[in-house]
Amino acid sequence: MENIDWWVSILQGTIRMSVPLILTALAGLYAERSGVVDIGLEGKLLAAAFAGASGAAVTGSAVLGIAAAILCAVAFSAVHGYASISQRGNQVVSGTAINFVAMGGTVIIGQAWFNMAGRTPSLAGDAKLQTVQLPFAAEIGQIPGLGVIYERLLSGHHLLTYFAFAMIPFTWWILYRTRFGLRLRAVGENPGAVDTAGISVTRLRYMAVLLGGVFVGLAGAFLSMAVSGGFTKGMSAGKGFIALAALVFANWKPKNILLTCLLFGFLESLSIAMQGQPVPLVGEIPVQLWTALPYILTVVLLAGFIGKAMPPKAAGVPYVKER
Repeated sequence: MENIDWWVSILQGTIRMSVPLILTALAGLYAERSGVVDIGLEGKLLAAAFAGASGAAVTGSAVLGIAAAILCAVAFSAVHGYASISQRGNQVVSGTAINFVAMGGTVIIGQAWFNMAGRTPSLAGDAKLQTVQLPFAAEIGQIPGLGVIYERLLSGHHLLTYFAFAMIPFTWWILYRTRFGLRLRAVGENPGAVDTAGISVTRLRYMAVLLGGVFVGLAGAFLSMAVSGGFTKGMSAGKGFIALAALVFANWKPKNILLTCLLFGFLESLSIAMQGQPVPLVGEIPVQLWTALPYILTVVLLAGFIGKAMPPKAAGVPYVKER
């Protein structure tokens, strides 16, 4: 029974840790499918986490905190869109600048507002995202075997968790079964042909980047208002970059994004559970190695699969309208 409980705990953590990765990777998917490389996902994730926790701490409302996180991420996305779409600037430089601004700005503003060394007050009650129980979870949980799956793995998560997983098939439908998705994929492959057809390349790219801002805003809100219950300095801890790695490894496809993010979530959950625990035939592994495990996998995957990935052909290339 203890072994079952341990694995259930690991899988619960896998689901929880994969949510911000899924939402952030989907944000990158929409942007890069339109031809805009979004290196700034890490910075937008961090800024959204700060805005969400700050809004919730000040107002005492999780809903207003989520709204603040989305508005913050969309604002950063608008800046990135203006620099890389309207001004045709270098998209990597623009995204990197966003990362630096968010990294320093959250600490400076947090110190000015709350005087807590860049942190926000701890969230509790209505200011923190609450979990929800699926119907008859307690009753079904009494059934041996399947009951524990329903009660502890399917039930008891935050609404944003169910939203994130629902967005995977919805995004697939948007990309491959709607006119908007067809145009979005086309503008990332051959913007000139899309422009010739009378469709605004600029408008489509802005829509994709701003939509990505909504997703990464939700990811930031989940990180600070559900996982941590408050903002701490640098709490994104490279998750934006891990989401980018997941996007590349998934070859810019929604289904593969889900599987890859679950893999990263599993490794992060496992690294937390195994700290201080002996491994058979090996013994106790240093905490630092367990903590670094997800990042090691990121490097391995990028080193092994970056050459095999097929990004949109126009990704990172500013579009100049032919006269």
